[in-house]
This record gives sequence, C-alpha cells and structure tokens, in this order.
Amino acid sequence: MRNPTNVIAAGLSLAMVFTLSYTASCTATRDKAADTKAATDSIRQQVAKYTAALDAADINLASQVWRTTADVSFIHPGGHAHGWEEIKGIYSFFGSSFSERKLTARDVSVHVNGDTAWVEFYWHFDAKQSKDGSPVQTDGRESQVYEKAGDRWELVHGHYSSPVVPQ
Repeated sequence: MRNPTNVIAAGLSLAMVFTLSYTASCTATRDKAADTKAATDSIRQQVAKYTAALDAADINLASQVWRTTADVSFIHPGGHAHGWEEIKGIYSFFGSSFSERKLTARDVSVHVNGDTAWVEFYWHFDAKQSKDGSPVQTDGRESQVYEKAGDRWELVHGHYSSPVVPQ
C-alpha cells in the first residue's frame, strides 16, 4: 500500500512542474512578442531615416541605415549597386540631379524572423530637376532586407521598381 503523504507530495510536485513550465512558456511568448514589436518599431524608424536620407541626399544619415560593407546591394531602375561605395553614389546622384526631393513611403509592412527582417512598401517621389527646376513625380514599390547587428537593424539589400501598369 502506498503512503498517502508520498502520493500527495508527488502530485503536488508534478503540478508545480506543469505550472512552472506553463508560466515559463507564457513568459517566453510575451518576451518574443515584445521583441518582435521592438524590432518592428526599430525597422520602421530605419525606413523613416532611409526616406529622410534620400530627401536630404545625406550620405551620413544613409550610413545609419545601411550596413556600410562591400556585401550590400541595391537594385533600382538605373542598375544594380554592389557595396556601400556604389550605394553612396546613388545619394550623390539624387543630390546633384534634384534641387528638391521628397520620398514618401506608404503601406509599410515589416516582417521579422529572428535577426533578419524584410520590409515591403509603396513610395511616391516628388522632386525638381536641378538643371531647369522642372517637376518630377514617380511612384513605385520597394522591398528591403535588414539584418540585426548588435542592437541595430541594418539595411543589407534593397530592390525597387515601378508599379505594375495594367494592360
């Protein structure tokens, strides 16, 4: 015959293990959700900096968004920039080609997966050409890939294109 005290103690121990496991699981889920929200917020701030850097044609501000190494890339209608040195040239081009620039991102969607994330958005660009002040307006869509380095999300790849034109 079993000792009732031992049976009760074993049952209580088992209940405590389940309770601790459940609590740890809930805490981990809350922590993951909080981490994802913090990452999403940080990346949205990077997208805002990205547009501000283009508006100002500011390479220093752009370097706070982009990873400044040779392995980054940017695909755009004018070509394919490989490495930070080539990407910097895009900011210089916008600075010399347009006297005024305003890039507006909308419908920004951020997807976080651990230390990697991708962003999708549509954009509208208003500018004035430097040579004669004539207005320029373009629309497009863009996807970006970010990687977390330390406590910072860095843009490692961008790809933009014009919107699909219905036929």
